[in-house]
Formats: sequence, C-alpha cells, structure tokens
Amino acid sequence: MYSMTGYGKGIASDGEKTVTVELKSVNHRYLDFGIKLPKNFLFVEDAVKKAIGAAISRGHIDVFLTYDQKAGSADDFAVDEQLAAKYIAAANALAGQVMRSAIKGVFMDGSMISSDERAAQNIILREALRQPDIIVRKQAAEDPAKLEAELTKLTMDALCAALENLKVMRAREGEALKTDVKKKLDNIAASLKVITELAPDVVKAYRESMTARIAEVLDPTKIDEQRLATEVALYADHCCIDEEITRLGTHISAMRALIEADEPVGRKMDFLVQEFNREANTIGSKANDIRITNEVLAIKNEIEKLREQAANIE
Repeated sequence: MYSMTGYGKGIASDGEKTVTVELKSVNHRYLDFGIKLPKNFLFVEDAVKKAIGAAISRGHIDVFLTYDQKAGSADDFAVDEQLAAKYIAAANALAGQVMRSAIKGVFMDGSMISSDERAAQNIILREALRQPDIIVRKQAAEDPAKLEAELTKLTMDALCAALENLKVMRAREGEALKTDVKKKLDNIAASLKVITELAPDVVKAYRESMTARIAEVLDPTKIDEQRLATEVALYADHCCIDEEITRLGTHISAMRALIEADEPVGRKMDFLVQEFNREANTIGSKANDIRITNEVLAIKNEIEKLREQAANIE
C-alpha cells in the first residue's frame, strides 16, 4: 500500500551534461501533473508523463528538471562587440558622456577622467556584460538528433532514479497508514461485537416495555397475548439489524484484505468506506437502544477517520 505523499530525486550525467529530476507528490483523486522543464527539454514531456503514469496511478505529481553543462574555456565563449558598444554608448549618453571618453579614458578636451568617473564607467561596463546576448556560449557543431537522444536518455535515467526514491518514500508512508487503518478497523470490530451482543435485548426490552404499559391501563389477566405477540413480532422485524451487522462484518474483512493487496487500493477504499457508513447509519436508525446508539457513534467516528486516510492512499 502506497501513500500519495512523497519526494524523490534522481541525477544522471555523462561527464559533460548533468540532468537532475525532482518529483513531489501530494493527494489527488486522479493522476495529475505539474511539469517544469527548461525550454530546450520540452521534447521529453510526453515521455516523462508516460513513465510516471506507468509507475504511479494516483496523485498530483510535480516534476522539476534542471540541466547543467560542464563549463568550457574562454575560447568557448564569444563576445558581440558591436552590441556591447551600443549598450555602453547608450549608457554613457544617459550620463552625458560620449563613447570615445569611455574607450580612451579621457574627455574630449584631453583632460583625464577622475577616479569617480572611471568607477562609474566600470559600473557601466559590468552592467553591459550582464545584458543578454553580449557574451554567448559557442555552440559545438553537434547533430541535433544525437543531442536530443543524449538528453532524452539522461532525462529518463534521472527520472527512473527519482521515481524509485519517490516510491520508497510513498511505501514507507503507506506502511504507517496501513498500521493506522488496522487500528481503526479493530475499533470498529470491537464496537460491532458489542452491538451484536446487545441486539437480542432490543426486542426483549420492547416486549417488557409494551407489557408494562398495557398493564398500567388493563388488568394483567386481560392482556391479549396473541395481539401482544403480533406487535412484538412487527417491531422485531422493524428493528432487526442482523443483516447490517453481517454486512458490516464482511466490509471489515474486505478492508483488511484490501490493505494487504499489492496494488493501488485508494479508490476501492473510498467506495468501501461509503458502504461502512451506510450500514452504520441503518443500524443507528433501526436499533432503538441508547447503548447501541453510542456504539454506532463510535463506529461513525472511526469511519470518518478511515475516509480521511483513504484520501491519502494511492
């Protein structure tokens, strides 16, 4: 049994390129995705969804992919000098200077630039270097299809590792949920046992109550035993909860078997919890006995907790 809550991380590298995939899962009625990929990795989105769908059946899965490439030498980068000059010229124009002053380090009249002015120009240069497309990495002459295949393999390797780690965490959380569900089923079974023992007393108590009430207004020797027996039989049929007790016991057994199954069981548990609630409500409405009512309330309290836990299970 698996929880729907978990986290997993996987890393794959070929020495030059490194892909990191992180998965975070939370509760959801169905399988749902939130995928964040770099622009140049959009081609792997369908493959990522299929791989996750094959491993996980329910939950909202957030996928985060990051890509790093080993830094190269200075020769691997190119500077767009013309674009840089335009940035610097525009910045100097705003400062009331001209491009020649920035390059030669002197004013138009030949006087030297002060240290404050030089510092300002250094700031302009640093800001220019930060602008997009000033310094760009030279793209190696690489076959696009080959590059896509390499990145796909790295992505799927990292994803497989992340899924494995995610499933380990979800399984660990699932074991904790299973223990809690077993405890709640034990509590329901204990209350059901009390109800089973009390059920025969309901009809007996009703007969005694009816006899006492009739005796208050009639001579006990004149009580129509046949009529009394008929009334008691009708009431017994109305308040009989044997079928509901049997069905609820069957549901408990079914739930115990379900949580031991090696497959996703969350949706089946959702349905079974509804059946638990239906039988408990019927028992409560039929059995006119405060002791049974108290046990039914205890059962419904556990059923509500089961419902909450079923929403956490894959």
